[in-house]
Amino acid sequence: MTTLASVPPTTPVAAPTARFRDLFASEWIKMRSLRSTPWTIALTVLFVIGSTAVATLTDKAARSGPTDFLPYDAYPAAGYWTLMLVASSMGALTVVSEYSSGLIRTTTVAVPARSSVVLAKAAVTAALWTAVGTVASTGSFMVSQAILDGHHAGVPITHPGVFRALVASAFLAPVCALVGLGLGVLLRHAAGTMVTSVFTLLMLPTMFSESNRWSADIKHALVSAAWNRLVQTWEPDPGSLGYTATVPGSWIVYTLWPLITVALAVLVVRRRDV
Repeated sequence: MTTLASVPPTTPVAAPTARFRDLFASEWIKMRSLRSTPWTIALTVLFVIGSTAVATLTDKAARSGPTDFLPYDAYPAAGYWTLMLVASSMGALTVVSEYSSGLIRTTTVAVPARSSVVLAKAAVTAALWTAVGTVASTGSFMVSQAILDGHHAGVPITHPGVFRALVASAFLAPVCALVGLGLGVLLRHAAGTMVTSVFTLLMLPTMFSESNRWSADIKHALVSAAWNRLVQTWEPDPGSLGYTATVPGSWIVYTLWPLITVALAVLVVRRRDV
């Protein structure tokens, strides 16, 4: 006669909690696996540097004037407004593409800490677009000065105002990308996020002037106006009737926009369902 042996109850083994570096690696794999990402970045950088070459070649005053740094030849508005548009759109797509495809549900099941997912996306986005912005900004300066050197009008990077303009133009890309990402989390809709990003970053500043104090304050609190002030190398005319942004205030705008939008995104994902 046989007896049944008692089997001790098994204790379920809890899955290890995902570390932030694991989330960072996961988000990086997601981003680099998209074929459109390297093509979009490459074409954007080429367009930005190409617009610099065109602006410098067509500026006849640069060939006849005194040797000085010409910020809007090295960093023309056409190229860098395009960079703002692409960076904010790509930052938004980092989030809204998962919402539209339903992949965000899989992500939140695997990682219940939704705020950590958002922060990992923000870290990858910031790292990638800082690198892109640095390449575009440095390339713009080098191309511009290479053209001007042919007319003995080039300046070195140590020239007054050059380094600030270069850094401001480099950080313009990650700032706009993080703003787009934050808006993507808040709105969760591709078209709505794109329209809101374009309106906030590009169209809204044109609605305000610097002739009135209240209007100037609103304009100076926007990203594109802050970039314009940081690239500008000359001081405002004391006799001018307009109100000009300060350099420290413009750096604060650069800092607050991504911080506030990402912080709101983290707060929202904690309080609502996917």
